[in-house]
Amino acid sequence: MATIRKRKNGAYEIKVSCGYGVDGKQRNQYKTWKPEPGMTPRQIEKEVQRQAILFEEDCKRGQITAAVKFETFAEQWFEEYAKINLRPTSYARMKHLTNRVYPAIGHKRLDKITSRDIQKFITDLLTNGKNLNNGKPLSRKTVVHHLDFISDVFTYAVRMRMLSDNPCRNVFLPKDDREEREIYTIQEVEKLFTALVSIHAKAQSCHPRASMTSVKVCI
Repeated sequence: MATIRKRKNGAYEIKVSCGYGVDGKQRNQYKTWKPEPGMTPRQIEKEVQRQAILFEEDCKRGQITAAVKFETFAEQWFEEYAKINLRPTSYARMKHLTNRVYPAIGHKRLDKITSRDIQKFITDLLTNGKNLNNGKPLSRKTVVHHLDFISDVFTYAVRMRMLSDNPCRNVFLPKDDREEREIYTIQEVEKLFTALVSIHAKAQSCHPRASMTSVKVCI
C-alpha cells in the first residue's frame, strides 16, 4: 500500500513497497508530486490519492524498479543462477564476456537501459570488435554470446519482478556479409543451352554410338 507524506515545500512524497530484492533487502520506490497553482485543498487531496494509486499500479506491473546497476545485478545473477545452473565452461565464458559488457552498460541502471543502448553495443561489436588475444575481428558467434549474456540477466530480472520486459527482445544482429551470386539472364541461359546442344551434336558426329547426355538447365 502506498503512503503519502507532505513536504515543507508543498510537494507530496509517495512511497510504495515493492517487496524484496535478490539481496534480501526491502525495495521502496518513491515519487514526488506537486500540486498545480490554484488547486483547492479538496482537489489536492483527491489528486494525490489518484497519483498514489497509479504509482502503486506501476510498481505492481514492474514498471518501476530498484535503482540497481546492471553490473551489480549481473554479479547477483552469477551467484544466484549461473553458478548453479550453468556448466563450468559456460560460466567461465559468461564471466569473460563481462570484460566488454560492463564497460559499455555496467554503470547504467537496469530500468534505464533501452533496446537502443544494447543495439548500439552489439552493432559496435560487429563492426569494430576485436579479439582480445589476436586482435582479429570478432566472429558473429562471439557477438551472439554477448547478446545472450545480456538477455539472460534481463530475463532473470523479469522473473524477479524487477522489470516488466526484456529490452534484448527488440535487438537484432545484421546478416552475414556474403558474396553476391551472379544470376544469368534468360537470354544468357538460352545462349548457353544452344552452345551445349551444338557441342553435343559435334560429339555425336564423331562418336555415333555415344549415348545421349542429359543436360539440366534451371532458370
